[in-house]
Amino acid sequence: MTKKSLSEAFDISPIKNQTKVLSDYDVFPNKVLLDNLRNQIIQNILDNKIPDDRKLKDYINDEINKTLEGYDLSNLARAHIFNLIENEISGYGPITELLSDGNITEIMVNSPNEIYIEIDGRVIKDETVSFINDDHILRTIQRMIQPLGRTIDASNPMVDSRLPDGSRINAIIPPLSLKGPVLTIRKFRKNMSDIEDFLRSGTLTPYMARFLCACVEAKLNIIVSGGTGAGKTTLLNILSSFISNDERIITIEDSAELKLEQNHVISLETRTENYENQNEITIRDLVRNSLRMRPDRIIVGEVRGKEAFDMLQAMNTGHDGSLTTLHANSPIDALNRLESMVMMAGLDIPMKAIREYISTAIDIVVHIERLSDGKRKITSISEITGIKNDDLQLQEIFAFRQKGLTRSGEVNGEFVLYNYIPSVYRKIKSKGIDDISDIFEK
Repeated sequence: MTKKSLSEAFDISPIKNQTKVLSDYDVFPNKVLLDNLRNQIIQNILDNKIPDDRKLKDYINDEINKTLEGYDLSNLARAHIFNLIENEISGYGPITELLSDGNITEIMVNSPNEIYIEIDGRVIKDETVSFINDDHILRTIQRMIQPLGRTIDASNPMVDSRLPDGSRINAIIPPLSLKGPVLTIRKFRKNMSDIEDFLRSGTLTPYMARFLCACVEAKLNIIVSGGTGAGKTTLLNILSSFISNDERIITIEDSAELKLEQNHVISLETRTENYENQNEITIRDLVRNSLRMRPDRIIVGEVRGKEAFDMLQAMNTGHDGSLTTLHANSPIDALNRLESMVMMAGLDIPMKAIREYISTAIDIVVHIERLSDGKRKITSISEITGIKNDDLQLQEIFAFRQKGLTRSGEVNGEFVLYNYIPSVYRKIKSKGIDDISDIFEK
């Protein structure tokens, strides 16, 4: 058989600029042939276990040589195929490189050739990677969740889980997804781990940072609100870092994302139903159980339903300094949602009593937003001042006011400190914390 070059066989045009990130299409413009090659090599490796005495690199090279026998393989094409196959064996397939890129905060796989990523708050389509087919996506999902004891199949077509680095995984497959397997990964941001990072990025001001630190140290009960992807969990993690190292902290989450560095931390995680729809352990179950664990602090990753009542009950019965997040479009919307979630508990409590319960439990509402330019800002820090005309009252202490957009599309605005001494300041001073007096007693 006459050997052909890959350029002849696959109609590959020479690549002049080899310093850029190469996509599948750069090396193999004929993607159908590339997918066939990749699938064949992957299947060969899946069908034949790697011998213990073989090095992974040698084994992959041998499989590539067998599959491409009869064709000359350029160094560039060989390296590209090798990386693809190595990522299948020791990584997470085509998205391995995306997961290792610190600038990417979200990965959204909608179909084999439709992969979107979020960078600096902007969502763009990634043209550098692709999957072979729906089965390839499903195989990658299973590779991610199996070490965590999770499964996904037709009888259990939806899963929430996490990677070892804390990145959150959500996968949904047919029959729930009509488009095929869909994978969404919210990456754990290693580069945004403390308040200094937030200050450098302009998310808040030094006054706001000092105030929030004092609120946590004084064991005020705090809710962090915001929309999807606004940075609520990151902010919750940063606020949690202000907790004293000698306190017993219990964290409760659906998928463990909080990375607390204190010595005495107990992390609890919910459990989904098994294939018989039994043995589910909810956030509410864990909140109730945590009260029997002698906590100094209870941190709930996110409240979504009935557990809101148990969380408020804990705050009202001596468990001060509790922290949580919830989805909301504004601080007042956060309180309205909290009311609705308490009502979901099925208790026969008048609305006025629920609002009084919230008023006595919650001290501070911190609202964070992702603005139109992709940057994240704490747009409001408010305190609950009581009830007026049967409605909960909020008073802003700090705020971010947007003025407009620059020509480049960046948000133009300023942070505001209101000429107002908040009631929580007196509570903070009563705890012996007086290092923010310069903010309010000018």
